[in-house]
Amino acid sequence: MLEGVDEGVNKCIHCGLCLAYCPTYSELGTEMDSPRGRIYLIKSLAEGRIALTDSVVEHLSLCLDCRACETVCPSGVPYGQLIEAAKAEIERQRPGGPLRRLFRWLNLDLLLPSPRLLGIAASALRFYQRSGLQRLVRATGLLRVLPGMLPAWEALLPDLPPAHEREPLPEVIPADGVRRVRAGLLTGCVQAIVFGPHNRATARILTLNGAEVHVPPAQGCCGALHAHAGERARAQELARRTIDVFEAAPVDAVVVNASGCGAHMKAYGHLLKDDPAYAERALAFSLKVQDIAEFLAREPLRGPLTPVPLTCTYHDPCHVVHGQKIRSQPRQLLSQIPGVKLVELNEADWCCGSAGIYNLTQPEMATRLQERKGRNILATGAPVVVTANPGCIIQIAQGLRAKGSAIKVLHLVEVLDRAYRRAGPQPEA
Repeated sequence: MLEGVDEGVNKCIHCGLCLAYCPTYSELGTEMDSPRGRIYLIKSLAEGRIALTDSVVEHLSLCLDCRACETVCPSGVPYGQLIEAAKAEIERQRPGGPLRRLFRWLNLDLLLPSPRLLGIAASALRFYQRSGLQRLVRATGLLRVLPGMLPAWEALLPDLPPAHEREPLPEVIPADGVRRVRAGLLTGCVQAIVFGPHNRATARILTLNGAEVHVPPAQGCCGALHAHAGERARAQELARRTIDVFEAAPVDAVVVNASGCGAHMKAYGHLLKDDPAYAERALAFSLKVQDIAEFLAREPLRGPLTPVPLTCTYHDPCHVVHGQKIRSQPRQLLSQIPGVKLVELNEADWCCGSAGIYNLTQPEMATRLQERKGRNILATGAPVVVTANPGCIIQIAQGLRAKGSAIKVLHLVEVLDRAYRRAGPQPEA
C-alpha cells in the first residue's frame, strides 16, 4: 500500500509552517485537513497502522493539491507527489458506486483522451447553450434533480466557442522575422475545445516573438487531470503518448498555456521514473516544458506593442506559482504593455477552488474558496482579472457572475494579443 512515499513523508519535520498557507486548514481549522495532518495520515497508511476509512478518505480527498505548502516548506517535502499517490490508492481501494464510476469513465477514460469525441461533445454543448435549452433547464429547476455531480458541472459550463475557433491549428506556423527558436505548442484537451482562441493567441504571440511554432496533430490530453484524480495508470499512458508525439517534432521547447498541464508535464520524469523504456526520455522531455509566461519573459517582448488601456488585477494559478515557481514573469510581461495598470490582489496565490476537477468532486469547499477569491477581487476595484489557467478562468468567472459582478476574467495571452493585434473591444479602465 502506498509504495514509494517513505522518502517524502519522512522529510516532514512537523514544524507547522505550512498551516497558515493551506486553504482547507484556513477554512476548517482541523489538523487532519492541513498538509502536516495529511502527511501523518499518508505515513500511517503506508506503514499499515491505519485503514482507508471513510474519515481518512474525506480528509485526503479535501486536499486541493494546490501545493502552497511546498512553497513554504523548509524541508522540501514533495507534497504534490504524496497526495497524488494517496488519491491513487483511494481510487484503487474505494472507487465508489456505479454512478461515480460511470461519470469518471465517461470523462477520464472516454472523452478526455479522444479529441474527436471531445469535439462531438463540444458541438452538442454549444447547441444546448445556443438553442435555449440551457435557459429552459435552469429556469425550470431541472438541475436540482440531476444525479451526482451534473448540477455542479452544468453551473461551471463556460460559453463554448463556435466551430471555426475549435479547428486545429496548422502543424507548422513560421516565425515572424528571424527565427530564434522552434517551439512546440500543447493545445490540450479541454483547452482546445473550450479555449481555442487562447491557443490561437498563444501561437500568434510566439511567432511575433521569433518562434517557429510546431503543433503536432496527434497530440491530445497530457494526463494532468487523471493524475490529480488518482488515475495514475491512465496518466502514465497519456504521458508516454505526449512524449512520443513531441519527440517526433523538431522543437527546442514545449510551451504550455494551461498551468496544471505545465506542472504535470514537468513532473513526467517522476511519473515514469520506474518505466525502463521512458524514464530517461521523460526526464529529458520535462526539461523542455515551459509555461508561456516563463518562455516569453526570458527576454523583452518584441515590439511594437499598442497601448491597451486596462486596469487589472492578477490571480496566480496554483500550478504556476507553487507547482512551477513562476511568480514574477506574468507581472513582468503585463508591465511591458503600454496602458496596463496592475493592482495587486490580496491572497493572489491562494487557490480559487478549481484545482483540476476539485470543484466537481468537492463543490462545497470549492464554493467557499471561490467566494473568498471573489471578495478579494472585488476589493481591488479592478474591472478585469488576468490569470493563466483555464480552470481558474471558469471558476472565477462563475463566482463573479454569482455575485452579480461584471468583472471580466482574461487569460494573460488575451491581453498580450490585444497589444499586438490592435483589435477587439477594450475593457473599460
